[in-house]
Amino acid sequence: MEVLTMKELLETGVHFGHRTRKWNPKMGRYIFTERKGIHIIDLEQTVEMFRKAYYTIRDCVAEGGEILFVGTKKQVQATIADEAERCGAHYINRRWLGGTLTNFATIRKSIERMKRLEGQVEDGSIEHMPNKEASKLRRELVKLQRNLGGVRAMERKPNLMYIIDPDVETIAVHEANLAGVPIIAIVDTNCDPDPIDFLIPGNDDAIKATKLITARIADAVIEGREGHQDEPETSPTAQAPSEEDAEAVEEVAETEETGSDTAASEEVVAETEDEVAAAETSETGEAEAKPSESDEIEPVEAAPETENEASDETSDDASDATEADEKDEASDDASDDEADDETDEAAEEPAESDEKSEENDDDDKS
Repeated sequence: MEVLTMKELLETGVHFGHRTRKWNPKMGRYIFTERKGIHIIDLEQTVEMFRKAYYTIRDCVAEGGEILFVGTKKQVQATIADEAERCGAHYINRRWLGGTLTNFATIRKSIERMKRLEGQVEDGSIEHMPNKEASKLRRELVKLQRNLGGVRAMERKPNLMYIIDPDVETIAVHEANLAGVPIIAIVDTNCDPDPIDFLIPGNDDAIKATKLITARIADAVIEGREGHQDEPETSPTAQAPSEEDAEAVEEVAETEETGSDTAASEEVVAETEDEVAAAETSETGEAEAKPSESDEIEPVEAAPETENEASDETSDDASDATEADEKDEASDDASDDEADDETDEAAEEPAESDEKSEENDDDDKS
């Protein structure tokens, strides 16, 4: 599931930057295009970089870390207060007091002073003071609550800072860099992205845009706190059980072993009965399948005889074929001999005629 979608960013106007003449050239790699004199932010990079910031916050809070929300612009003051209170984070939405991080000891003294004045107002001791002094203390209390009310429970430096418009919160960014506190910030096209550790390119002036991103940051804090609370906590009592508990556990284990042995023996008996029944069934089946003596059939020995007869028939056929071939060859030889004799007789007839003609010639001469 996406922690932030492109459709939500477009609907809230996160992609609108400042006018082109007010841009910071370092933000050029996060600008998609320019339209009607206004830079358009690349929301694909915004989605990807917000995902990294979201998981960073979730993991940090899950490990027991704290986050500080900072946004003093008028249009984001209510958003910062509401979302920080919803997720239980610290926040500053009125004025960043110099030294909040670099001189935190002094800030802690101011917070203790605010708590003492609140105690005097609650128990009514301030009503017994002169009016001028009481009004002065009330004004001081209002001022402290306005500036430090969101960090009254902060006992140490935060592990992360979430800032809206670092161009306005320059002192907060500088102190965070000096104190080594990572910064997550919504950075518009007129801001310097170099001091920011996890920047989220987007519109830091629109109320809907800042509210959307701040709400998702608060969701990350809530998710991290839930994951931290779900972790099992091992107490010394759980690690070292008493002797009574150990004895009870041993008795339960023995009972389970006895029950398991009984169950195992029952299983063995059941398996033995099943094997006996199967053996009886197989014997009965064999007895039914075994033929009687009267029905016994003598071993079939005709197969070899058949084979011999077949071989004899084959040999007879072969001998007949051989005799036929010999007869054919003899007839062929006889016909050849007859043809040779006829040829010889034909050759002898002209010789005899020649001899007779020669004898006739001799008679005439004589």
